[in-house]
This record gives sequence, structure tokens and C-alpha cells, in this order.
Amino acid sequence: MEKCLLLGNGGREAVIAEYVSKNYKLYSVMPYENPSISKYVQASNGKFLIGDPFNKELVKKFIQDEKIENCIISSDNLLQDGLIDLARQLGLKTFGPTSKGAKLEWSKTYALDIVQKIAPEMVINNYNLTNEEELKKVIDSYNNDNFVVKPEGLTGGKGVKVGGIHFKGKEEGFEYAKSCLNSSGNVIIQDKVEGREFTVTGLTDGKNIVITPTTFDYPYRFDEDKGPGTGGMGCLGFDNGLLPFLTNEDIEKCKSLMQKTLEYVNKDSLEFNGVIYGGFFKCSDGIKFIEFNARFGDPESLNILNAIETPFEELFTNIQNQTLSEENCKFKKINTFTVYVVSPNYAISASKEPCKFALNQEAIEKQGAKIYFASTKHIEGNTYESVGNSRLFAVLYASTSMDEAREKVYKALEGNVDTILNYRKDIGKMYVH
Repeated sequence: MEKCLLLGNGGREAVIAEYVSKNYKLYSVMPYENPSISKYVQASNGKFLIGDPFNKELVKKFIQDEKIENCIISSDNLLQDGLIDLARQLGLKTFGPTSKGAKLEWSKTYALDIVQKIAPEMVINNYNLTNEEELKKVIDSYNNDNFVVKPEGLTGGKGVKVGGIHFKGKEEGFEYAKSCLNSSGNVIIQDKVEGREFTVTGLTDGKNIVITPTTFDYPYRFDEDKGPGTGGMGCLGFDNGLLPFLTNEDIEKCKSLMQKTLEYVNKDSLEFNGVIYGGFFKCSDGIKFIEFNARFGDPESLNILNAIETPFEELFTNIQNQTLSEENCKFKKINTFTVYVVSPNYAISASKEPCKFALNQEAIEKQGAKIYFASTKHIEGNTYESVGNSRLFAVLYASTSMDEAREKVYKALEGNVDTILNYRKDIGKMYVH
């Protein structure tokens, strides 16, 4: 059995660890012990190291000492920092773009420039601004706060702010945009459009692309889509692979853009394989592009990987051989339902004060639900502790019925999760009967 290194330690990596560990000896470098990842490492007879995954010398030594042959990275910061480049230099087979390929995500202006060349009709009117005077002039040109502020770099799904939702009035929007400008040297102001937001995830070998079942994410902190934007509080995936407001034609349009974008990025050398993940709006005048990610979304990855039918080893091999197709990358016709559980301060306070909490993992799993840990470490027994101020863990259920999947997750959470913790109670409410 070959060895595979997985870098990153969130909920996204927890589900990747589950599926990789079925076919590989799993290895990991983690800043703290993620209970899900360590469980799958041990089950596969692999090995994990507690250390900094950004420390290239440490990662290099671990790869060489353990004679690891494969590497998977689906973390935006690690990709930007060139950890795939390091793995390639050491001769490993890799899943994930180089730093140059991941620029699709870490530079919004770069991605917008490509889409402007390939499909200008999909671009929302925007301004890439590099000084305060220009910024003031552009914001003054709007009648109200009918604009969106986008930082240039990575923000973990929390940096984009929408007028009338995340800020009220032009002045507040200007102040936030100015802080982004001061931070990176440029900021994007974009028209606010009316439409349904959705994401499309593609698995790619750099040449071919297979679209996964489409998922619906809940990016706001509180019920009824109120409060600040977050990394995602829950996610749905339907058995037909679509969302109720999308058609196959909509997905094909997104796929075409993603395919042409990959051709552009890989035109000189293979910089991109793994996952390309696009954000879009369905508007009255067609599909509009929002942004690209160069890795699995979180929580979307939990739903997608729980729907995949093809063993991960086959998927990985076909990506290496550039033979990926819909014939050798298949998905089950199943509904998937995920809810994230968070600390009371999540997305509200910058405090990283550890939060101790009780969790009956055994009772949750006994009901058939799965649990994926993110920013959490195990203390003892049923006691856990938060790490940083990100999401704690996700609970997922897959079923032939979306009603059943939703009911099972909420029933599993009830009475088994510490009352000091929070989760949205309305995930999937509009889609079930």
C-alpha cells in the first residue's frame, strides 16, 4: 500500500483523510492533533507529526524519512505558500495546484482578468483600485450601498462584504474598503447583483474536468441568513446532483468557463490539478462569475466526498495519468446534509480563548451520523477544546431522502452537544417538506 501525505487540519481535511485512508497509508503534519485525522491515520497504519505544515524543511524531512510517494493539499494558504511545489520537487505524485496555479484563488484580480478574456458576459461590473482617491470616487458614484467590497487576497470565506448586509451606507463601505486597500495595496469594488448564489466544484487532471454534485452552502452565522459571513454553517447536496433553481445548461456554462480557465492556466506547464471550485450567481440576464477557489470548499467537501462512488485511489491515479472522465469518476444518487457546530464567539469576536465543551461522539455516531472535527482537540473522555476561533466540528448524514437526512442530523445533535455551543437550526428548511 502506497503512502500519502495530507497537509491541512480542518473539517475539509478530516473528510479527505477518511477517503484517502481507505486506499493509502495516511501521513499528516498537523499543528495540533485533529481527532478525525489522527483516527484515520492510525486506522491506515500511517503516521502523523505535530508540527508546522508551513515549515518546508520539516515537511521535506518527514517526506524523505517516511519515503512518502503521494501528496494531497486542499488548503488555500498551504497551496499559495507552495507546498505542492515542494512535494513535486521531491518527486511525489500530487493532488492540488502549484502556487502559480493557485493564484486563481489568492489573486481575485488575476481570476477576473482571465474571465474577462474568456467570457466577458459573465463578469459583473467591477473596479480594481489601488489608491484612496480612486476608491472614494468609485464609491461616490453609487447611489447607495449597492456595491460589494472584495479584498484581493485570501480571507477564508470571510472577507467579502455586501452592501446592505455586511455594511450599511456608503461611508461604512468606504471604511472597510480602505482597510482592505491599506492591507494589500488594492481592493475590488463590484456592483451588487440580484440573483441566486451557487457554487460548482470540478475535479480535474489539468486537462479533463468532472463536475461533482452541486451543493448549497449557508455562509451566514445566524438563522435566516443573518449576521456576519462565515466559512459556512451547513451544506446540502441533492440526489440528482443539481439545486432546485439550476438546470443542466447552467452547470454546463460554468463547466465551460472552468475548462477554458484551466487551459489558460496550464498553457505553458501543468500548474493546476485537483479541485477547481467556482462561485456564481444565477441572474435574470444569465450566469455571472463571482470567484474561483483552487481547492475543495468547506463544508462542501464533506457532502461531495460522501457522495463519491469511485474509490479515491482510482480517482487519484486517473488524475496523475490525465485520464479523468465521467466514466471513471462516478457519484451516488444520494442526498447529503451537513451542519457545522461552532463556539459562541465564532465570526463575532476575534478572541482565541479556548472554549472547553462536552460532546457525546458515540451517541451521534450510533444514530448513523458522521462527525468531522475541525478546530478542535480532544482533552479526555467526552471533553474537547477549541483551537483558535474557527468552526469546531461538522455532523453529516447521507440518505435517499433529504427530509430524513435533515431530521437525522438535528436529532443526532439534540442532547449530545454542549449547550454553550451554537449551530444554525434552519439549514435546509426551505428545501424539505
